[in-house]
Amino acid sequence: MTEKEFLDIRRRFPILERKVAGRDMVYLDNAATSQTPDSVVDEIAYLYRHTKANVHRGVHTVSPEATDLQEEPRRKVARYINAPSPEEVIFTRGTTESINLVAYSMGQLFPAGGEIILTVMEHHANIVPWQLMAQRRGLAIRVVDIDDRGVLDQEQYRSLFNEKTVMAAFCHVSNVLGTVNPVKEMTAFAHSRGIPVLVDGAQGTPHLPVDVQDIGCDFYAFSSHKMYGPCGIGVLFGRREWLEKMPPYQGGGEMISHVSFSGTTFAELPFKFEAGTPDFVDIAAFSKAFDFIEEVGIDTIAAREHELLEYTTRRLENEVEGLRIYGTAPHKSGVISFLVGKAHPYDTGLLLDKLGVEVRTGHHCAQPLMERFSIPGTVRASFAVYNSLRDCDAFVDALKRIAPMLQC
Repeated sequence: MTEKEFLDIRRRFPILERKVAGRDMVYLDNAATSQTPDSVVDEIAYLYRHTKANVHRGVHTVSPEATDLQEEPRRKVARYINAPSPEEVIFTRGTTESINLVAYSMGQLFPAGGEIILTVMEHHANIVPWQLMAQRRGLAIRVVDIDDRGVLDQEQYRSLFNEKTVMAAFCHVSNVLGTVNPVKEMTAFAHSRGIPVLVDGAQGTPHLPVDVQDIGCDFYAFSSHKMYGPCGIGVLFGRREWLEKMPPYQGGGEMISHVSFSGTTFAELPFKFEAGTPDFVDIAAFSKAFDFIEEVGIDTIAAREHELLEYTTRRLENEVEGLRIYGTAPHKSGVISFLVGKAHPYDTGLLLDKLGVEVRTGHHCAQPLMERFSIPGTVRASFAVYNSLRDCDAFVDALKRIAPMLQC
C-alpha cells in the first residue's frame, strides 16, 4: 500500500481527526468496534431520508425499493464468505445473537446427556448460550485448554470427542490473544466424528479472507460493527441441511408462511429465522462496508495489520520496561494484550487515554481465559487498516512515558 493510498483510506474516517486530551486521537480499540467510513454513514442518512419503508410484502413504490436494498447485502455476504447461496445467510443483531440462535435451535435436537466442546479462549458469547442450553437439556460442556503462548491443545481437542459429543464451537480468532486457530483442520476432525461445528468469526471476517466452504463449518457467525459497518447487525451463515432441521429461534411476523390457531407453518430460508421487522436501514448500509473492504482488498487489509502488529510488538518488547504480552502464537492477528509492572489494566488504560491513546482494558468478555493466566484482565491494543506506523509510535511512546509509574 502506497502512502497516497493509505491517506485516501484514512480520510474516509473523519473521527480519526478528533482530539483526545488535547492530542491527536490514536484509536487502537478495533477488536471491540471498528470506525465507520463516510460512505456507510452517508448511506444511513440517505435511506432514512429517501427510502424508509417496511420490507417484504409491500406493493407501494418505496417498500420494494427498501426490500431490494436489504437483500443486496445478503448476496454480498454470501460472496464475501463464499456461502453456497444467499438463502443460507441470516441477518441477526450481532455475533452474540447468531450464536444464541444456533445454541437454542440446535439444542432442541440434542439428546439429554450430550456433550458440547468449547475452548478456554472463547468470548462469553460462545460460552453462555451453550451453558443455558446445557442447563435446559441436561448437557455437559467440555473445554479445550491452551499452552502459555495461547495455542490450542489439539491433542486434547481430539481426545474430547466421544459417543456423547453433539457439537463443537470455537473462535476463528481469539479476541484477547489474537491467536488464529486452525479452524479448517478442527472442523474436518469434528466432521470425521459426525459432529457439527460453529465458528465464531467476529474477529475473523474483518481481518482475514474467510471461505466457509473451504473451512467446511456448519455455522459461521460475525458482526457488522467490527468490519466498518453499522452497529446492531450480525450475520449467521448456516448450512441448509441444518437450518431446515432446526426449529425457529423466535416467532412473529416475517418468519411465517401461514398462521392459524390450529397451527403455523414457517417461511422458507432465510426468513424462517428472521422474525419481526428487521433493521433494514442498517442492513442496507452494511452493503457500503463491503464495498469499502472489497475496494481496499481483504488481503491488503490483512497485510497492513500484520505489518503494524510486528512493528509494534518489536518496539514494545525492546523498549517498555516490565511489559508482559499475553498471546504469542506463531499465527496471530492484529491484537496485542499486555500488562505492565504490577499495575491494574484499568490504570494503564486511563493513563494512556490522558495521552490520547484509546485502548481496551478488562477481561474482554473472556473471564475463563483470564483465570487460565491467573490475571484480572489485560490492556489490549488492536489494529485496523486505517492505523498508521505513527499511531503505533504514539502508543509505544506513551506507554514508555507511563511505564515507570506502573512498576510498583
